[in-house]
Amino acid sequence: MAEGELPGVLVLGVGGTHGLLENLAVLLRKHFHLITMKEFLENKKEVGRKIQAVFVFECRPAIDRALLESLPNVKVIGNSGVGVDHLDLKMISSFGVKVTNTPHAVSDPTADIGMALMLASARRLVEGKASHVPGSQLL
Repeated sequence: MAEGELPGVLVLGVGGTHGLLENLAVLLRKHFHLITMKEFLENKKEVGRKIQAVFVFECRPAIDRALLESLPNVKVIGNSGVGVDHLDLKMISSFGVKVTNTPHAVSDPTADIGMALMLASARRLVEGKASHVPGSQLL
């Protein structure tokens, strides 16, 4: 990596059905040079050397032995979620690669949804809405 060059991070893609959300990509670009899986697969040998991290979003890209063998300079795999049970930690650590995640990233939204569901249930909101809408049925 040249002086002043941002470290490369491998992502499945940006946008679309399975890629990173655009606003997340904007944030990552402040600190990393994003390399998509498509770019990596087009030139594994050259591009693979530039990648120092892999950002896993919604369990993608899949981390396997073949991928890690093609990333000689990878140091960390960052998972954008609470768990890492979809990652083979023993195999990953055998490459000297660290794994991290975001354990509290969804704590507040999860609590908000839980409270909303409890209030809706206690106040029978779904049933109340259904009983006041012509043609609707109770759930």
